[in-house]
Amino acid sequence: MRKISLWHAYSYAWITLGLFVFSLIGHWIFGWFAYADEQVSHGQAATVAPYLVEMLRDTLENWQSEFLQLLWQVGGLAFFLFAGSPQSKEGSDRVEAKIDTILKTLDPAGGEAAIRDLDDRYSGRHTDEPHAHKGR
Repeated sequence: MRKISLWHAYSYAWITLGLFVFSLIGHWIFGWFAYADEQVSHGQAATVAPYLVEMLRDTLENWQSEFLQLLWQVGGLAFFLFAGSPQSKEGSDRVEAKIDTILKTLDPAGGEAAIRDLDDRYSGRHTDEPHAHKGR
């Protein structure tokens, strides 16, 4: 079995992280130019401490209002789908129950055997679910 590197296995995450760092650095660099121009237009010197306060405020405001919302919507949904929340299982369980019913209707003995075989091979089904097969 071939071992996949962390770079390859998480390439999407690495690309996303790279774009995030690139945009954050660009935000701070161009923020400095805008801050320095504004200070010069008011006849004041551009100093680092007020710039840091302003940029941290702006960054956290943007982070809170947009990135965290998106992170929760995408990341939270992906987590709950992975964790197998009842809401994420609802659609696939219903489809699986329908397929089980069709198999049993078309061939009662063979359908039941096929369902048991699939359940044994793919252990994703639990016997405590209403449509799962009892007495295996």
